[in-house]
Amino acid sequence: MSRRSVLTWIVVTIAIAIGAQECPAAESQPGRAAEATLYAIPPGTLDRVLIQFATDAKIDLSFEAETLKKSHSTGLAGRYTVLDGLRKLLEGTTYHVIDLHDGGYLIRSTSAGVERVDAPLSLPMVTVIGRVAGPSDPAAPAAANLGLLGSVDAMDAPVSTRSFDARAIRDAQAYSIADVVEQDASVRSVSKPGGILDAFTIRGFPYSNGNFGEIAFDGVYGIASNYRVATGYVERIELIKGPTTLLYGMSPGGSPGGSINISPKRAGAEDLTEVSLDYGSVAQAGTSIDISRRFGSDRAFGVRFNGGYRAGDTALDNQHRQAGSGALALDYRGDRLRASLDLIGQHETISAPFRLVHIVPGIAVPDAPDGHRNISQSWESSRINDGSVLARVAYDVGDHLQLFGHVGGGRTRVARVFAITPTIINESGDVSVFDTNYRFEVDRSSAEAGMRWTFGTGPVNHRLAWSVNGYKDELRRGLVNSSITSLTNLYDPVALAPQSIAEPASVPKVSATFLSGVSLADTATMFGDMLHVTAGLRYQRIRSDNFSANGETIEHYDKGAVSPMLGIVIKPDEAVSLYANRVEGLSKGETAPTSAANAGEVLAPYKSVQYEVGVKLSKRALVASFSAFQISKVSGIMTGTRYAADGEQRNRGLELGVRDELLPGVRIFGSAMWVDAVIDGSPTLSGKAPIGVPSWQANLGAEWDMRWLPGLTLTSQALYNGAQYVDAANTQRIPPWVRWDLGLRYRVDVGQHPMTLRLAIRNVLNRRGWTAVDAYGGLAQSDPRTVLASVSVGF
Repeated sequence: MSRRSVLTWIVVTIAIAIGAQECPAAESQPGRAAEATLYAIPPGTLDRVLIQFATDAKIDLSFEAETLKKSHSTGLAGRYTVLDGLRKLLEGTTYHVIDLHDGGYLIRSTSAGVERVDAPLSLPMVTVIGRVAGPSDPAAPAAANLGLLGSVDAMDAPVSTRSFDARAIRDAQAYSIADVVEQDASVRSVSKPGGILDAFTIRGFPYSNGNFGEIAFDGVYGIASNYRVATGYVERIELIKGPTTLLYGMSPGGSPGGSINISPKRAGAEDLTEVSLDYGSVAQAGTSIDISRRFGSDRAFGVRFNGGYRAGDTALDNQHRQAGSGALALDYRGDRLRASLDLIGQHETISAPFRLVHIVPGIAVPDAPDGHRNISQSWESSRINDGSVLARVAYDVGDHLQLFGHVGGGRTRVARVFAITPTIINESGDVSVFDTNYRFEVDRSSAEAGMRWTFGTGPVNHRLAWSVNGYKDELRRGLVNSSITSLTNLYDPVALAPQSIAEPASVPKVSATFLSGVSLADTATMFGDMLHVTAGLRYQRIRSDNFSANGETIEHYDKGAVSPMLGIVIKPDEAVSLYANRVEGLSKGETAPTSAANAGEVLAPYKSVQYEVGVKLSKRALVASFSAFQISKVSGIMTGTRYAADGEQRNRGLELGVRDELLPGVRIFGSAMWVDAVIDGSPTLSGKAPIGVPSWQANLGAEWDMRWLPGLTLTSQALYNGAQYVDAANTQRIPPWVRWDLGLRYRVDVGQHPMTLRLAIRNVLNRRGWTAVDAYGGLAQSDPRTVLASVSVGF
């Protein structure tokens, strides 16, 4: 045996031994290897598919990585033993599996013949899989739920994606998904945790800024909570950048900047019981529980429950908040049939809810107040109750054809008493407030049926997807206005006398919208796995009605349009992916205002178009991406006395994201977006920047695993927002703002109970400032220095 072979096998033996010590579940268990386990592994290159299988099966698997990258596997769906699963994955290739009878398996080329296990082997490149990922393991790109296209590996996706898994969510001590997604510089929150909702911008376009939430739940609109999504029941948050009309259907708000999808937690292969306690300054305390079990002789039935409750005084003056959530996820995983049912409930009550402030034209924007200041009164309140359900089913007719569908919906009930649009009236920070007693009732429903078919035409493999779906929402609203207009001040809020505003006598229907569409897409794979071409289109119909207080239809809208998509992925190397796309999005056309000569006219659906090119890199600990994009969105403007779709917002930008382990235990992660955003087509606003779109947004963070105390990790992150205009005329703006966060986490096993302690300080320097401007010109002030702490224990 050559010296190189001897050294290689010494390294392999040590790695297997270390892996067995770090993950006892991966040790040799003859009974375990004979058990059938359910797998759902998407197609891909043979090395990636085997890595996923080894991770799911918790086995040690050795193979020649470089050569397997050139082969393709159709994936694995169904219940298999370890050996049967490996043999299934290797069907149609020139490789076979050897059982090493010590808990490990070896993949060898069939051309080499069947060798004795004890025969000398020469492996110039060996990969050993089977360890449980630790905090120092690099975060490789994950698969993303691309709706119509199904689950697609990030390196194979023709669009830019970013995922945050359950561990990243817990480590961020996130109360809602808003605390997580702005770790990507392309996303910014334009609200506050103490406000009534979470709202965002993606690539400079508003997202989820209205009464119908645009957060997708398991790829479906209308299920996630309408105004704020808790994180306790979320397994993964997926950010898809650019228009997603073809993938998910048109979103309720029609944002062209991108979409956020949440994947719910479901019962995994291992039973789980975890209890957590948390604290947030000033006196917020909470608890949560996560229970997961699988049942049946083949463990085909799964149940997972997540519940949480948090209450207490927040860091904002006068504010008390209590919030609870509960989610029950049921699923069945058979050989061909897979089904799930999700039931979700959320509740939130806030006294003195924070409100974004507006500003009158013609004055400079005053300096932001201290982050603790809150002009809302202790007698003002917001109460939101959400409930939703989603049932899904998928059936494999054969090895190459899958039928799928879903049906579900949600309802939201809101009661609010607050100042609807507090307005700064002078540079001294005086604010005019006018209270309203509101009642909202929002109902949403969604349904879909479709199929995915894989087949080959000569050297080309196809994955054809087709679906038809519908979404419906209704908004009911009742309100009673106060007869009093009051004054307060940003820097020295005035305690105003409580007002007695009657509840609305009724909650009449205000609007109803029905979105229906048909989508068809084909992903063709050629030259092994080197070239992917995705082409598809969606016909989207939009039917919308607005109603008067007595129930009469005052505006009717019924129009349709086609939204195509073309995406190309070229992989010259397994570690490199080049991609380009042209994608069209769609949103509802606006209604001409009463001041226009064509008042009441409903404009045709607004189209948006994205052009994007980019490169993704995933090599060992390094994960990086770079992209250049341009998104153009039509918008309505007043030309003379007529309101027409003659305006356009054009955002042209560059994005960079990188994660790497510079030294053992030292990781960096950063992202940045530069965008040139302008308005065109308006006689008065052409060449102006859109409201609330900074030229630069950036994040930079680091983690350091302390060797002198295993399990202890120190963290730090800085977030930067550039200057933003507050008004369309670009005469008022807010300056740049930076936030610096520090934290630590300590993972330790206490007997049989793994425990994680987390501590974080957000806005360490307690910097005050205006952080963002929403689509309507509302100003969000920075949060004060905030301390977060939590402890999680597994049983």
